[in-house]
Amino acid sequence: MRTARNKGRFAFTAAVVGAALALAGCGSASGGGSDDNGGGDSMGTIVVGSQAYYSNEIIAEIYAQALENAGYTVERKFQIGQRDAYIPALENGEVDLFPEYTGNLLQFYKPDTTATQADAVYDELKSALPAGLTVLDMSPATDQDSYNVTSDFAQQYSLTSIGDLANVDVPLILGGAPELEERPYGPSGLESVYGVTVSFQATGDTTVDSLVQGVVNVANVYSADPRIQQNDLVTLEDPQGLFLASNVVPLVNADLADSIADIINPISAAMSPADLVALNVQSVDEQLSAADIATQWLTDKGLI
Repeated sequence: MRTARNKGRFAFTAAVVGAALALAGCGSASGGGSDDNGGGDSMGTIVVGSQAYYSNEIIAEIYAQALENAGYTVERKFQIGQRDAYIPALENGEVDLFPEYTGNLLQFYKPDTTATQADAVYDELKSALPAGLTVLDMSPATDQDSYNVTSDFAQQYSLTSIGDLANVDVPLILGGAPELEERPYGPSGLESVYGVTVSFQATGDTTVDSLVQGVVNVANVYSADPRIQQNDLVTLEDPQGLFLASNVVPLVNADLADSIADIINPISAAMSPADLVALNVQSVDEQLSAADIATQWLTDKGLI
């Protein structure tokens, strides 16, 4: 397979199939330093990945279809898992392009960051990434961690912000993905930033149901999850910046970035926070496939 951003891998393939192909000037999609000045008969293959999260897969599918529309061959490696699983695949070149979230990605590489606002987080992220990886333009769309309670619980204890949880007189049980227990904004962050003590229960995909059913009384739910509105949950305000701003951002192999920026950056610019919620509603409520959702959104935005 020729990846669009690895000229060494391309050269090896060319050598195997014969010197004639190399002389024919087949360039990689990155175009950097190729004899055909980026023209070439083939634009190469780009591997697009996604988390094991329906919203992330929709964005990845949007990237994939836009690239295919521009003439690239795309290999999809979706539902890879969480950051601990897919970041190594990006760093070693198995995956070329991935939809990410600025704040959470920055904390992955720099757990002690003090940046919280969108622009500051984005700027620091660019310098925190390892050699070989970069980000394209961040989107206005956000899908960040948030702490939620049921409306009844919020009313009972007059909860509007995370700090108000310190006044609750019953044991607090925080539910979320297993990795939340070790995240800077998990139980330790609640204690250090807001003085809130919680026990933790890994609830994974059942987090919202666990909250509604009373198994936990505080839940970590992504802010663009339509179930927040559907279940009348209350998202607690975060005045101390426990959660970093997490705008959608394309994480990409640095050698490929310039070649695909004109395709991917308009997607980021066009995707609003409301758009992302609407895309998620189509997945959760209407049970549409990521491919169908992506095609409709790209068409509606005039991007394909």
